[in-house]
Amino acid sequence: MACPVQFLCRALRTVGLVLFYYVFSIGITFYNKWMMKGFHYPLFMTLVHLTIIFCLSTLTRQAMQCWTGKPRVILSWSDYLRKVAPTAIATALDIGLSNWSFLFITISLYTMTKSSAVLFILFFSLVFKLEEPNPFLILVVLLISSGLFMFTFESTQFNLEGFLMVLMASFIGGIRWTLTQVLMQKAELGLQNPVDTMYHLQPLMFMGLLPLFLYNEGLNLSTSDKLFRAELSPLLQSLFTLSIGGLLAFGLGFSEFLLVSRTSSLTLSISGILKEICTLVLAADLMGDKMTTVNWLGFAVCLCGISLHVGLKTYYSKNKGPSLRQLSSKSPELELPLLRQNGHDGEDSAADEDEEQEITLH
Repeated sequence: MACPVQFLCRALRTVGLVLFYYVFSIGITFYNKWMMKGFHYPLFMTLVHLTIIFCLSTLTRQAMQCWTGKPRVILSWSDYLRKVAPTAIATALDIGLSNWSFLFITISLYTMTKSSAVLFILFFSLVFKLEEPNPFLILVVLLISSGLFMFTFESTQFNLEGFLMVLMASFIGGIRWTLTQVLMQKAELGLQNPVDTMYHLQPLMFMGLLPLFLYNEGLNLSTSDKLFRAELSPLLQSLFTLSIGGLLAFGLGFSEFLLVSRTSSLTLSISGILKEICTLVLAADLMGDKMTTVNWLGFAVCLCGISLHVGLKTYYSKNKGPSLRQLSSKSPELELPLLRQNGHDGEDSAADEDEEQEITLH
């Protein structure tokens, strides 16, 4: 009886972690779209979110340090500017353009176009030699590309400006996640824990996005009554509403870490595919997004390409020896202190830990 009970507990835990991840991932997508309907300053909103994430990351690091009694990693200025800055700038532009696109496009078009990030991640993984060339990858590219074309074909809610924005965000996202993988795999930096990574990325992300905000939104926001008004109550309400997005963004990164650390990155990838289906269904039901039969078929074709990519990654990673990241991922330092158990669940980690993270943090 022990085995069925243990299996049931593990299954319930996995379902709970997936649902926890869905709350933040789907929640922040609908939150961003909802905010852009009445607050037309996406870059300022992103800067507020980055500030909140940095504060929460700092508090989390302090809590982990008190719990473990070990100091958290702090990079030197040399490593910080040379090795972290490129990842931070790419991440800031990815998130900024993604939020900006919600001024123009629907959630369904955003979700579908953002799925093309897999293509760019794949491309830059080949460039940086993180991925081995494989003939099946051509099929992956064809499926995702054709699916994206079918989804946008004769779409009644298509907006070219917003589409190009989110497509550019996907392209930069490919650079972002490839650089993030390289950054987290450098053992000498000690950034294997995503909380430490978020802590080091946010300040440079803020500084990288600030000039773009000042150029596009600074003057308009300074004369807007959204924040700068005589009454204190509306100002506090606006700041509180903006803060919700920051909590969701931090929760998304935190929930992704929980899901990967207690199950596997394969679970995160598969959950991401199902999450996109849920997002499109909810967008059609709650936001009134209109999709034709051809659009739905395009989405299905795109999901087939993503699923094939995940399957290939799983198959080939099982035939390779453990990577640096796999070996280091067993360290207790990488486990959240509140999740430690007497019996370490190492058997839950699949052998595909060296694959790049394909789910965006925002």
